[in-house]
Amino acid sequence: MTRVNEVEYTSVEICAGAGGQAIGLHQADFRHLALVEIDQHAVDTLRDNIKLRKDWSWEREHCDVLSADVKEFVPSRDLAKSAKLLGSHGLDLLAGGVPCPPFSHAGKQLGKDDERDLFPTMLKLVKELNPRAVMIENVRGIMDPKFSDYRDWIMARLQGGSYLEEDGEQAHTPGLGYTVCKWEVLEASDFGVPQLRPRAILVAFRNDVLKDVKYEWPTPTHEDPVSVADSLEATMLDRYQRYFDGIYAVRARKAYDGWLDQARKRDAELKGKGGGIAPTLVGGSKKHGGADLGPSRAKAAWKQLGVSGLGVANDIETCKAKGTEGRDLFGPDGPMLTVKQAAIIQGFPPEWAFSGGKTAQYRQVGNAFPPPVAKAVGKSIVDVLKAARERDRRKG
Repeated sequence: MTRVNEVEYTSVEICAGAGGQAIGLHQADFRHLALVEIDQHAVDTLRDNIKLRKDWSWEREHCDVLSADVKEFVPSRDLAKSAKLLGSHGLDLLAGGVPCPPFSHAGKQLGKDDERDLFPTMLKLVKELNPRAVMIENVRGIMDPKFSDYRDWIMARLQGGSYLEEDGEQAHTPGLGYTVCKWEVLEASDFGVPQLRPRAILVAFRNDVLKDVKYEWPTPTHEDPVSVADSLEATMLDRYQRYFDGIYAVRARKAYDGWLDQARKRDAELKGKGGGIAPTLVGGSKKHGGADLGPSRAKAAWKQLGVSGLGVANDIETCKAKGTEGRDLFGPDGPMLTVKQAAIIQGFPPEWAFSGGKTAQYRQVGNAFPPPVAKAVGKSIVDVLKAARERDRRKG
């Protein structure tokens, strides 16, 4: 087996979901050795896209897509396609968007006492895989003051140092040999994603890799936000224009023009204040019923953008076949979004396809890490890995 191409870097990702982070890291020149995900619909999404997309041919040969609870993931046992390459080259990046509910403002914020908290599992994998870099994504809530002690514990486990135990006593750990270069919040709308979606990102490097190389935090790629009106105009027209002739002709033209006028009006009202971007998409969980666009406040924000947040629309063909135009396109609050349009709001490339029924697909989209943000962070990590590789080559 040939060594990894010099311009490519390897990654293993846990809690991979439908591939939002994986897409962004792939665009940043990482090639995935493993994608680990517990939801079977999301696993099918990953496998189907890797199988069908030409630009993922490397992963077809080398990547293990595992349907597994990450708590039970043992790399030395579970990796097949990637085992030889991992053994010869080592791992450049261990990444993961560990579950958000333990730290989300929408939940009880139980933190480390929530059974869904996977930070300890992530740290266990850091110890086992010894990657050159680590990237962990979570909701902004992890940065709240109430979790400062837990953040201190996580950083102490990575880089050594002291932290407070529950009884208030100082404890010390030698760490795993990493430097946490940054743990801060990035706003997705600063990177061309038409959505209010702040994410807390931790980036760390192994000490022998970092040495004298300086890490640069990603800077925004967009000075002005990309609006919902601009993002959805083409797909919304595509949905309506097939009804511009026939019994729905007048209604369809009026509904489309009404949506576009409302979305542009909202964008104009918010110029200089964030633009007409979408509220945060919420994927929800299997415990809830059918998908919608989030809590009451989010639905109200969508209504101001001319979109009904009461549900998710059928795709174009299903809408026509089932006759759901009244619900999907002509509701009093405006059209509902299709899964494809929700994916655009998350920054997915248009050709990325999702598996499962409509609700399962929407949950995959709503729970995703926007690819453009993952790409920006990935590139910032690659810059360090590349500089370290060049430094070591010169010395060698």
